[in-house]
Amino acid sequence: APDPDREGEAIAWHVASSLKKGTKADFLRVAFNEITKPAVVKAIKHPREIDMNLVNAQQARRVLDRIVGYTVSPFLWKTVLPKLSAGRVQSVALRLVCEREAEIKAFVPQEYWQIAAILKTGKEEQFSARLYKIDGKTVVKPTEVKGKKVAITSQKEADGYLVELKKADWVVSNIEKSEKVRKPSAPFITSTLQQEASKVYGFSPKQTMAVAQQLYEGIEINKKGLTGLITYMRTDSTRISNEALKAVRGFIKAQYSSAYLPPSPVIYAKKKGAQDAHEAIRPTYMDLPPEKVQKRLTPRQFKLYALIWNRFVASQMKPARFDVETVDITADRFLFRATEQRVKFDGFLKLYHEEREPDENGNGENGAERLPRLRQDEPLELVELKPTQSFTKPPPRYSQAMLVKRLEADGIGRPSTYATIISTLKERKYVELEQRKLLPTELGIAVNNILVEHLPKVFNVKFTANMEKQLDLVEEGTDDWVKVVNDFYKPFMQTIAKLKGKERAIKASLTQTTDVKCPNCGSPMVIKWGRNGRFLACSAYPRCKTARPLPEEEAKNRT
Repeated sequence: APDPDREGEAIAWHVASSLKKGTKADFLRVAFNEITKPAVVKAIKHPREIDMNLVNAQQARRVLDRIVGYTVSPFLWKTVLPKLSAGRVQSVALRLVCEREAEIKAFVPQEYWQIAAILKTGKEEQFSARLYKIDGKTVVKPTEVKGKKVAITSQKEADGYLVELKKADWVVSNIEKSEKVRKPSAPFITSTLQQEASKVYGFSPKQTMAVAQQLYEGIEINKKGLTGLITYMRTDSTRISNEALKAVRGFIKAQYSSAYLPPSPVIYAKKKGAQDAHEAIRPTYMDLPPEKVQKRLTPRQFKLYALIWNRFVASQMKPARFDVETVDITADRFLFRATEQRVKFDGFLKLYHEEREPDENGNGENGAERLPRLRQDEPLELVELKPTQSFTKPPPRYSQAMLVKRLEADGIGRPSTYATIISTLKERKYVELEQRKLLPTELGIAVNNILVEHLPKVFNVKFTANMEKQLDLVEEGTDDWVKVVNDFYKPFMQTIAKLKGKERAIKASLTQTTDVKCPNCGSPMVIKWGRNGRFLACSAYPRCKTARPLPEEEAKNRT
């Protein structure tokens, strides 16, 4: 009864194969999604045959990973440094991080201006509004200009508008009232749990999975032994069992009243490409809320358990509802807009809040301020104009959570691999964390450049995603695992063969000449690669073995 996934199925098959030797015994597989007495007893009463499709999918994945790792890693040893590693999925993740860094370095900021107005009613009530349109064209950032959109790109342009606005007549031209509905998020799957734990608590994917494993395997809550607190944590499914739905609906009704309970259970759409083999990540017992078991948990266990608990319960609560009032104010050819958003019914927000970006007017969940009671065609008085200079920003570096989200969106990796991918990149010193964002190291950039230049197809996002789809087809029993491996192996090895004998030239291309003279023999010094980055080495090596840090590296080490 190993874990209920590809790896677990392969372990079960290996164990059964070993035990069968010399006997005619037959072995059945016991699989359960949660370590609770009812789940284990039910699984034992209903054993099944070992799923060879799962086993074959795992074998194919393992063989493909070894083919890439065992051939490309030695290539890196000869061209960059000994003991480096490459991986079928790991190196594609590195490529994403390096390409994002290149985007950031190539980015040229563009200036733009926003204008806000402080306005006053006849009753001396003040509120703010933001410039929304000029001559019917929406005011946006320079990067968003197209069609009926315009940007204010200089102070001179902004100052010209200010002159016009000070002379304009300000009047309420439209008032629109509407209701906004915000639905709860689906219960956690592996990727979303890693993202939320990173965003809320700063946990790395590896830390999140380690703590989740502890909660799944069991915590000693009472004298009866270990109690598994959550379901299996490697899943891409938002599906919930009927028993769990019944239990959580009963909890919501008892804890929050029927006003918070939808008429029927909330069923979340299956994600494209999801295997749907397991349930979502949820608590196993609705009579063990976080506060009841807190004393038995470590701080990290409690934080993650509470996060999983709250997200699951909230996913089956009614949506939150907001009253939204949007007021348009005309000032000659300019249109300003003010928006207020008030909570009408908190719904699932009574229990669970996700961090959300402010809306287009800069307002958060409840709007930036309360608007006075305004009426159509009401004249207003301008109190103050507030021009603000801004610059477009480059795309952000990936946080660990953002990289997991990107990998999932591109169809790269699977729930069981996200945490390992990122931790391996960090352990190999290909990336480092800077202000909780992933920054490629010089070594990581060098490795990526060589792989992308010489093995562009293998370490390509679309190619890797397509390979994941083929492995999924093996798991579904619609493709043969040996064929999938062979289809990859032959062209891959042909590419590797073409690189034979070129390693020395590739390594030489990484060596940069400098104007620095060797202090011992006077030969020019060159920039070479070492485990800790670049350094200066004498070009007369091995006759002269002088080496020293690069000036910038030396300065960095001093600080």
